[in-house]
Amino acid sequence: MQEITVVSGKGGTGKTSFVAAFACLAESCVIADCDVDAANLHLMLSPCKALKREPFFAGYIAEFNQNRCINCGECQKHCRFKAITYKGSWHFEPLFCEGCGVCVDICPPKAVSLHEKKVGEILQFQTSRGKLIQGKLGIAQSTSGKLVTSVRKKAREIAQKSDVKYLFIDGSPGIGCPVIASLTGATAAVIVTEPTVSGNHDLERILMLCQRFDLPAFVIINKYDLNLQQTERIINMSTEMGAKAAGKVKYSKDFYQAVAAGKSIVEYNESESAREIKQVWEFINKNLV
Repeated sequence: MQEITVVSGKGGTGKTSFVAAFACLAESCVIADCDVDAANLHLMLSPCKALKREPFFAGYIAEFNQNRCINCGECQKHCRFKAITYKGSWHFEPLFCEGCGVCVDICPPKAVSLHEKKVGEILQFQTSRGKLIQGKLGIAQSTSGKLVTSVRKKAREIAQKSDVKYLFIDGSPGIGCPVIASLTGATAAVIVTEPTVSGNHDLERILMLCQRFDLPAFVIINKYDLNLQQTERIINMSTEMGAKAAGKVKYSKDFYQAVAAGKSIVEYNESESAREIKQVWEFINKNLV
């Protein structure tokens, strides 16, 4: 099974549209939406039927036993995150509590305890192109890397049981914790970029990350016709850094119209952009180790 992670150095490059297109072009696949801060891949894989929803727990949050509390205020004095307030009785502000446990240790009557907190959800869908496993991180939660790892693990288990040929992972933009969790252990990285100064700069950073993981990388230049000079620079830099230029795709409003129709670009019509994406997929598939 080939585990292909699609990422981008910056947001807005069209990464999710390419994942949906690859899922439609592949013979058999399972898809993991690991962009847990803004999961939206299901919008392009209709019909999409929800199968299962389960909570995801990570980290801890403190809780008072009001019957034991003696209102000494020691917990508030030692809380570095200002998570403890007094409103007739002592309370924790859940968005501020980091679950560090100092309040548990400092409380004289042991009126505070730590509990696992729900930070997000893992959802399973049956789409027109196979099973989709999706992670959704809760508001103001910071355990995105752990959620990504859990989503990938579940997707890999389903893929192995289903005996599919490909596992596609829709990663987050950037080079942070969720991206590292998306790339770890993958067969190859597919990086979608655009011909802008920021696109070039952020592509260089994520190529450096792939080098650190010794991970084969393919670069796709989306909307390449917006700046041909930057496109040429991206191709040269990708080659110098050991990545393979998988192809170029023109700017097209068909992408937006396909999303509005709930389809991938290759399902929506037989446009030039759709043909270019098919050529890109053929190149990647042919050159996978």
